[in-house]
Amino acid sequence: MDWREELKNNVTNVDELKKYVTLSAEEEADMRRIVDNHPMNIPRYYLDLVDTGNPQDPIRKMCVPEADELIVAGAMGETTGDPYGDDKHDKGNGILHKYSYTALVVATEYCSMYCRHCFRKRMVGLPNEQTVQNFRGAARYIAEHPEITNVVISGGDPFLLPNEVLRPMLDALRGIPHLNYVRIGSRAPVVFPMRFFDEELLELLADFNQHKALYVPTHFNHPNEMTPVARQAVQNLRSAGITVNNQAVFLRGVNDDEDTLVELMNGLLRMGVSPYYLYQCMPVSRVRHHFQVPLKEGIDIIDRARRRMDGYAKRFKFILGHDIGKLEVCGRIDDKVFFKQLHARPGHREEASRMLVRQLTDSGGWLDDLPEVEI
Repeated sequence: MDWREELKNNVTNVDELKKYVTLSAEEEADMRRIVDNHPMNIPRYYLDLVDTGNPQDPIRKMCVPEADELIVAGAMGETTGDPYGDDKHDKGNGILHKYSYTALVVATEYCSMYCRHCFRKRMVGLPNEQTVQNFRGAARYIAEHPEITNVVISGGDPFLLPNEVLRPMLDALRGIPHLNYVRIGSRAPVVFPMRFFDEELLELLADFNQHKALYVPTHFNHPNEMTPVARQAVQNLRSAGITVNNQAVFLRGVNDDEDTLVELMNGLLRMGVSPYYLYQCMPVSRVRHHFQVPLKEGIDIIDRARRRMDGYAKRFKFILGHDIGKLEVCGRIDDKVFFKQLHARPGHREEASRMLVRQLTDSGGWLDDLPEVEI
């Protein structure tokens, strides 16, 4: 199967979706309003994983638009289109340089699937100014900044670029001596795994990996995504020498219970994928109010799940990807939550590795929702 031909069969409008999922008249009307603002794009492979008899099916929640996406403000607090502060760190040519040692290159705005919980929802799938027009310009910026030790090629989904586009991108990074490794962030192993049955792609990645370490952070959120095809896609990457890590997002109605988290982390290990991050859902407009779990509730769910995991399964960090930097949620004592800052913005080096303490509230799901408190 030619993966590019199969992409043409993606479900991208409500009329096509109705062939797969039953919609009430009200749901259909809401959905048409939603997709005008945030496009729908679902591979047939992933849509086939939906339990059509269950309106609360977790796979459906991640791919099919819901009326809750019309909510832009509500009881959980403020929302934003740019929770990670991407715009502040845009250096042109698609480069986001937020941490001194890491350059993130937005290589494409296109994904094989537009996840309904996406934190770049405002830009993915739409024309925007953050698409790389000239990757060589991005590579020049990286070469001129020796403090950059690693590059993340992101998007969108870089693996939806043809091999003939990916090859010169990687070649442009291959000879930069101060780069220790390169990451290509992708949800394609989960939602469009047939991409990784392309022998030319696998040979391209294996060759680059011989010169500079290559990692693929992927994004399994639920055990039902771990199909035999997805497992084989991961195995194909691993057989090419690629290290695969997982960055899940903690999502209400998808994985916000201890049984699911235990099954997810154990399932990753069975595939040879390292559980790396579990992200708190960001306060993104049209996402927060139906996907974000309050921290007070979420910390307890995750702690109960961790008690049932072995050492490798519980290695993941529970993370807030905040504008000020990445924060690990270390846990809580009574109603006080403890954060450890892992990275800090340029000019704020003193903030790296600091501890922050906040007062938990019943509904607070983000650092900014929680009052400062002394211990």
